[in-house]
This record gives sequence, structure tokens and C-alpha cells, in this order.
Amino acid sequence: MPAKSSKRPQISVIIRAFNEEKHLGQLLEAIAQQTFRNYELILVDSGSTDRTLAIAARYPVKVLHIKPAEFTFGRSLNLGLQAARGSLAVVASAHVLPLSRDWLKQLIAPFEDLKVAVAYGKQRGGTGSRFSEAQHFLRWFPERSNLDQPNAYCNNANLALRLTLWKKQPFDETLTGLEDLAWASAWRERGYKVVYVAKAGVAHLHEESAAQIVNRHRREAIALKRILPASRFALWHFASLFLRSVSSDFAAAWRQRAFFRHVFGIIPFRFLQYLGTYLGYHDVVDPSAKLKQVFYYPPGSLEDRLQKKNAKSIEEASRKSAKA
Repeated sequence: MPAKSSKRPQISVIIRAFNEEKHLGQLLEAIAQQTFRNYELILVDSGSTDRTLAIAARYPVKVLHIKPAEFTFGRSLNLGLQAARGSLAVVASAHVLPLSRDWLKQLIAPFEDLKVAVAYGKQRGGTGSRFSEAQHFLRWFPERSNLDQPNAYCNNANLALRLTLWKKQPFDETLTGLEDLAWASAWRERGYKVVYVAKAGVAHLHEESAAQIVNRHRREAIALKRILPASRFALWHFASLFLRSVSSDFAAAWRQRAFFRHVFGIIPFRFLQYLGTYLGYHDVVDPSAKLKQVFYYPPGSLEDRLQKKNAKSIEEASRKSAKA
């Protein structure tokens, strides 16, 4: 394993992980091959029970731990950024794969402009990605860069930010998602820029169950409802977006001569996506008590089982107390 340098890095690469043994090694190896070399690696692990930590140990990575009971996306990011020594931070999902050796160089290039707060890069699907999600990436991450985006959209699966600004305002640890959008929005309102860098591309390798698809979009909708209280998502939004998205996916699949290969995957994915969004907008229960079980940990995982066991114990204790 290469020796860790005492030289102050220009950028700190923050990776959040939970049971990422399948993809983490590929990401760390791709980072090791980058043309830009002045960086440090920080992994924030939230209770992995597979080989994630063993894989990280092969590389010059500083590993930080966050207890599953304390986990939120914003809190884990803040933990990693607190340990960062660079002037810029790059945040990457543990299941992305850079598409070029210039990924880091391209992603941080816009920060020569001191008014840039955030830069985020292109995402594409990979082998095994769902067709509809690949279409989503094509829509939201075009081939042309935008050096002064007119809105605050960004995505911290592949994102860089200015650490001096983060120190003034850390990520909101109470949001169930979209903490990146909320942070970028706050700085854009103060006159800073949000930049999209098409050349800083990654393959985003989502492999989710039906429940995970619903939960991801549900927690993001809960967060969006908090960020934009006036926004709405009624049944007619559900139906309209579902029909339009399915029609668009069908047309794209037909153009790519892959219609019959993907037709039976398009409808379920789009239904689950908008079902999750609808549930999030209409969730009247404060989600804080069930975040770890429902939103952050896959069904059947160790933490999921522990959460259910704890919930059952609390329920039994409450019944005993009521009878006493």
C-alpha cells in the first residue's frame, strides 16, 4: 500500500459507504490512476458487515466510522468534511466509477473562479443499470457543460465543493435526502455559482430492489417538500409523469433497437419511482423515528433487523407498562 503523504492535499475525496464490497475496489483503483495526484482519501463507513473495510485497507484511505443509529446523509458528509485537509472536497458515491483518468482534474477546474461554490459531473448508467435510470441520467446530465447554472440542481454522487464555504454552513443533517441541493441553493442565493462539468463523468452503478427504489424516491420527496414547502405532488402528477416517462422510455428503447429487451423493466421502474415520490409528499408521519430502518438500510440487512428488533422490544415494553 502506498505510504500516506504528510503534504497538505489540494483536495479531499470523501466517499460514503455501507456494504460496498462489489464496487469500492474499482473506484479506489480508478482514483489511484487519476492524472491529478494531490489528494487525500477519506471513507465514511456506516456499519459495513461485508469486505468494504478490508478493501479500503489496501489503499491510503483514512477511515471514519458513523454509528448506524446516528446516520443521515448530511451527518456522514459533515463527518468526512470535518476531517478534510484540502481546500476543495470531492464527494463520490462508493458505487460510481470514473469514466476517464482526468475525472478529478476536470471536476475541480471551475474553482479557479472564486465565485464557484459547487461543481458536479456527468453520470451515466453502467452494465446492469436499469434502462429507465440510464435515461434519467441522459436527461439530467447532458453532454454540454454549464459554467453558471440557472438553478441549484446538483448531485453528490459526483460533486466538488469549496471547503471554506462548507465551514460557514455545513450540510443539513436533518434532511432525508437532497442535502446537496439544499446546500447549493443556499450559496447560489448569496451570489455563488453552481457549475455542471460534462467532462467529469462517472458511471453510477445502482443495483436496487423494488423496496429500495421506492424508499430512495420517498425520502427525496420528503426532503424536497421541506426545502420547497409550496411544492405539490398529487395523483394527477403521478399519472401524468408516469405516462410521459414510460412513453419517452419506450421511444428511446425503440430507437436503440432494444424495445423488447427493456419493455418489461420500464413500467415497473417508473411506477416505483413515482410511487415513492407520491408517498413522500403525502407522508404525514415524522420520519425521524424510522429513518434507519426504512430509508437508509436495505431490507434484510443487519441494521434493518436490529431496528425491527428494537422497535418490537419498545412496543412490548410499552404494552407491559400500560398493563402495570
